[in-house]
Amino acid sequence: LFLSVRELKSGETANCGPHLNVIVSDTERIESLANGLANYAIACQIAQDSFVVISVETLVRKVVARLAQELRDNSAVVTYGSLPRIRCEPDRIGSLFENLIRNALVHRDSAAPRIHISAEEQGDGWLFSVRDNGPGIESGYLERIFEPFERLRGQQAAGTGLGLAICAEIVERHGGRIWAESEPGHGATFFFTVPGEPPT
Repeated sequence: LFLSVRELKSGETANCGPHLNVIVSDTERIESLANGLANYAIACQIAQDSFVVISVETLVRKVVARLAQELRDNSAVVTYGSLPRIRCEPDRIGSLFENLIRNALVHRDSAAPRIHISAEEQGDGWLFSVRDNGPGIESGYLERIFEPFERLRGQQAAGTGLGLAICAEIVERHGGRIWAESEPGHGATFFFTVPGEPPT
């Protein structure tokens, strides 16, 4: 009971019995769930006084660099066009893009993931899109996927079922909205809006 996940994986506990792999798997799942719940709680507590004006392009570049190993493991490519400056909480918007990219890696098909991020000005704010080439989403799930613990493929799917719920909280705390458009076999595009950079 006092062994760490690392010790369980190390092979030094070969005498622990035939259920070692189950113990390791369940322990990792609990750890992942705890981290996900912590991130969800943080997303729900964004303070307006923490907002600053940032370059989204610079932020996305940093996110892609942080996910470099996961992208290589999946032979994935992330591209993006010209991205604007916005007023936001940088860490949370970074988490938003990170979760959307990771979502495309988890819900992929046999083709190597291709993810494209773009933005267009819309009124006094910006409309962002994150498009992937995955298996797509049935229309009946397009609203449910932003609910906590909702998984497209049930309990066998990787992850905690909190990633898109965290995305929704982050966007709503920034005064925007988030939604997805998709059809099976044709990938999915996640859209979200945020206010633009305030006038100087």
